[in-house]
Amino acid sequence: MRFYFPDSQDLVSPTYDFFIEEYSPYRVRQRDDKYAHEVLESNPYDGILVSKAIVDGSVKGAGKYSMPQRERLYRLGVRRFFRLPDNVATLGDCGAFNYVDEDLPPYTVDEVLNFYEGCGFDSGISIDHVIFGYDEEVSDADVNPAWAERRQISLRYAEEFLAGVQKRGNQIEPVGAAQGWSPASYADSVQRLQEFGYQRIALGGMVPLKTHEILSCLQAIDKVRIPETKLHLLGITRIGSMEEFAGHGVTSFDSTSPFRQSFMDDRNNYHTATESFTAVRVPQVDGNPALKRRVLAGEVSQSKAKSLERECLKRLRAYDRGEETVDRVIETLSEYERLVEPPQKKSRVPAYRRILEAQPWKTCTCTLCGAHGIEIAIFRGTERNKRRGFHNLAVFADNIRHITRPLEQEN
Repeated sequence: MRFYFPDSQDLVSPTYDFFIEEYSPYRVRQRDDKYAHEVLESNPYDGILVSKAIVDGSVKGAGKYSMPQRERLYRLGVRRFFRLPDNVATLGDCGAFNYVDEDLPPYTVDEVLNFYEGCGFDSGISIDHVIFGYDEEVSDADVNPAWAERRQISLRYAEEFLAGVQKRGNQIEPVGAAQGWSPASYADSVQRLQEFGYQRIALGGMVPLKTHEILSCLQAIDKVRIPETKLHLLGITRIGSMEEFAGHGVTSFDSTSPFRQSFMDDRNNYHTATESFTAVRVPQVDGNPALKRRVLAGEVSQSKAKSLERECLKRLRAYDRGEETVDRVIETLSEYERLVEPPQKKSRVPAYRRILEAQPWKTCTCTLCGAHGIEIAIFRGTERNKRRGFHNLAVFADNIRHITRPLEQEN
């Protein structure tokens, strides 16, 4: 099972100083900052996925790349831009979620092929149009006309895309995008794509589906899928079901979930092979927008908040060195939480005690935990949070590395 990490220009700075919380004055972001595969000893993913919408923008506006970054990507190519090891694959797509509200995708086949070809991707996904709806029982006669139209648009673009790859003599592996609203419609899309000539197919629009619904679709696809056809799941992370997915022809998937949980999830921020922990919140008085608003409104004393903020960090680091007790750390964290959090919000202090007593960063073998210790477990600013996200990617990669496609489906 190959795991692709979708790019959103997430890097960390090796020169960042956690104690004074400043960057080197000589830092140049793209030159000096590092991607996950550069700061972790073992590759945390088998490939990266880069969307045209992220690089070039779409109807929603500019992408996440600045103009110099975009020009550099096209000039150097995807491998040199990301400084990728030889064993990390590259996959391009259009970023269909960025134009989901439009009647038609905003790109032509030639524009997409120019993007894939210009950046030198190993593989590229055909243009598709996401269907936000799922109904296993609906008949073809009663199906939402917009769903049916979007599926036909995706198939039409897929046929044109494959013809364009062949006409250009491009070395890019073409990946057909399949959309659907039911097991039967997904199976029909896969069958049509195979008839066009695709040997690798990406299943899109499944992010909102429950696991049993994804499995129903894969089981229906099994009836039409030829053994050589490889399936990719777009945006799906169901680690408990990946082995079962592999049994239905899934050989790859992409997701940002393990990374984003480090700073987007309310509880499950720090992952281990067997469980998840809540990172210890020590918000920055001057850098946290919500806290700054409360200070300006007179709800929180700035001087008291700053004093407690410094004391929390001091005791956490002392605890990591074995010079402080967990009870004294919890005492300060509790006082800071009462000061900065709304009174009606449920306390995270019991979760803080759990991670502090377990000290999972001390037994983790990833490069980042070894280098930064307890800083990885502190929820505070992008440099700590992204490093914890990279740690989560390393744990996730280890958890799925054993999953392989059954031999009978490879033959």
